[in-house]
Amino acid sequence: MYGSMSTVVSFHAHPDDEVLLTGGTLAKLAADGHQVVIAVATDGSLGARNRAVDESVDRLSELAQSAKALGVARVEYLGYADSGHGPVLFPDPPGRQRFARAPADEAARRLAALLAEVGADLLLGYDAMGGYGHRDHLKVHEVGRRAAELTGLRLLEATMPRERAVRFVRFLQVVRLFIRIDPQASAGHTPYAAITHRVNVRRYARQKQAALAAHRSQLGVGRAGRAFSVLVRVPPWLFGLLLGVEWYVEPGRAASVVRRDLL
Repeated sequence: MYGSMSTVVSFHAHPDDEVLLTGGTLAKLAADGHQVVIAVATDGSLGARNRAVDESVDRLSELAQSAKALGVARVEYLGYADSGHGPVLFPDPPGRQRFARAPADEAARRLAALLAEVGADLLLGYDAMGGYGHRDHLKVHEVGRRAAELTGLRLLEATMPRERAVRFVRFLQVVRLFIRIDPQASAGHTPYAAITHRVNVRRYARQKQAALAAHRSQLGVGRAGRAFSVLVRVPPWLFGLLLGVEWYVEPGRAASVVRRDLL
């Protein structure tokens, strides 16, 4: 119930996705006494480091450490296999289905069951671009919408203002010099005029930075991993300057007034 302790479920595609767009929000909600649950669809087994070396990386354990840094006590895994990023969608592993292949209604029912179990008041999902267009992120958007329909639950979709995303990409290019990021990768984000919620989380920059650092297997590998390596090394005040505000869109709500609190 709003006004007292609420339960918020933050739904993500892979371990580490909980940090960049929602980590500060989750830390703030937890610090304010609300029950926060991170739900991931997949175990992230096709992440960058997992492809780069011949060894098993337990990304769910890293997620648990990230959640601890954010003050989040509960993490749930919905049981799907990572679909990977790129032109090839690999066959399903034994006993599990790639999330991208899962029927949206089936996945939404799994998520809805969790929402009912924890008594959720609010669901956090992704905007239509899913952050950067990964097939599992697009699926999170679809499944989150469907689960909200099934449960009648209020939904907020994490996003980033298109204008700020462009500046952030340029910053990463400058500080790393040789990192190659397509400037068009930010083109699918939400324009400022459509944002419904803006949450200042600079006070939680250290927790958010520590949560990102907890995903050790992904640091330094691939484009995103190189960017993460930069972000975990910068001073906390600079990290807060770069990632100290988080944005959301509430489907069906006019953006005439930008709200500062999700609840």
